[in-house]
Amino acid sequence: MEKVKVRFAPSPTGPLHIGGARSALFNWLFARHHNGIMVVRIEDTDLDRSTREYEELILDSLRWLGIDWDEGVGVGGPNGPYRQQERLSLYRPFTERLLASGQAYECFCTEEELEAERQRLIAQGKTPRYLGRCRDLSPQEKEAMRAQGRKPAIRFRVPEGKLLVVDDLVRGRVEFESDDIGDFIIVKSDGYPTYNYAVVLDDALMGITHILRGEEHLSNTPRQLLIYEALDFKPPQFAHISLILGEDRSKMSKRHGATSVVQYREEGYLPEALVNFLALLGWSPEGEEEIFTREELIQLFSLERVSKSPAVFNLEKLKWMNAHYIKELPVAELTKLCLLHLQKAGLIGTDLTAEQMSWLEQVVDTVMGKLEYLAQIPDLVKVFFGETVELAEEDAAAKEVLALETSSAVLQAFLKKAQEASAWDEPQIRQILKEIGKEIGVKGKALYMTVRVAVSGQSHGPDLNSLLTLLGPKVVIKRINYTLNNLLLD
Repeated sequence: MEKVKVRFAPSPTGPLHIGGARSALFNWLFARHHNGIMVVRIEDTDLDRSTREYEELILDSLRWLGIDWDEGVGVGGPNGPYRQQERLSLYRPFTERLLASGQAYECFCTEEELEAERQRLIAQGKTPRYLGRCRDLSPQEKEAMRAQGRKPAIRFRVPEGKLLVVDDLVRGRVEFESDDIGDFIIVKSDGYPTYNYAVVLDDALMGITHILRGEEHLSNTPRQLLIYEALDFKPPQFAHISLILGEDRSKMSKRHGATSVVQYREEGYLPEALVNFLALLGWSPEGEEEIFTREELIQLFSLERVSKSPAVFNLEKLKWMNAHYIKELPVAELTKLCLLHLQKAGLIGTDLTAEQMSWLEQVVDTVMGKLEYLAQIPDLVKVFFGETVELAEEDAAAKEVLALETSSAVLQAFLKKAQEASAWDEPQIRQILKEIGKEIGVKGKALYMTVRVAVSGQSHGPDLNSLLTLLGPKVVIKRINYTLNNLLLD
């Protein structure tokens, strides 16, 4: 078997989409499994929408996911340049060869003429395709067209009555009739190649052996096979991966949530979790296990276990998987990852002392079991910040506990003991609560929830002893005073 060589070739017209990230990952896993070569190149011939900013955003997203490449943009290699706009001179000899052999020809049709032809075919109930108006123009007719100021595009002459077969590594044998295709443009009138033309030349010249891409490209494959054949290139093996659908089984879109890698990164999903999740969108290893390291994914990945059926993007499963990876992190590392989210929320500044970082690590440790993604951290820890208390409107249990007859006495007693305490740690706090319970004759909700609501404003939250310890006696005293003076219900 020849050395496996795959490519990921995004168009820099936006950030890296989840579907694109899954395609890049499958290519990477396939290459690494076979000790092959991964190429990343840029298809930037959409001049109106392509930008270097989007290119860098895509490459940065790949790096963040841990998808590296052996050849291509940013790393170089023997088959550069790796941006299509920089490869135009490489395409021209092949275009001239196709024109000289009669396998391609100049087309002078205007957009208006093509659209009129398209609408006419639709009205007749036929599949819209180019009917070959310019196939056999004489030199005189071409000159007349040029005299009118028309700039020709180059069309590929599709042979009639030809059966085109794709032996797809995922979908099996797929057949196309050349008569359903129509002559297609390979070079636009502005001199830029179309996707179906440039991609064949790039793949052939770079020695790509396998093309793993989304199912939506399957309809492009017969056109590409025709170009491979016309230029005597050996075609690669194709594997078309199923679409990613939303949970309502419609095509993945913004209404299903974030659609780009950068959005998930900003929301605080870990790259390990997103890679694990994306790997299981359309591919399934043997057994029931769902958590895999990168090394395990590389070892197990095979096209034989890639499904033909659409993959459903289950956000709750991604959250569950991300929560698993969060719990695996050392608390110090997790805290560092949370800093930006806490800074954005205005809960902390940018320069923390070692003592403040140590305290923050303890705070994060108390809530990490509830964390599904890092953008949740401000809401989970805001109870540890500030000197006053706010009651949530929807928290009926908190209001109810502050209306108990015993609440004032409990809080007055706790306030006194907090002011007199010589130490402030969990054993001391447990002792204080135990003493208050005996002195006032209260227990359970009337004792513990009363103190919780007084210092946090809510009836649920982190472990009470941990909360009180981390708040410290000064803040606890201020919050209880605030509650007694402003929130206690008669």
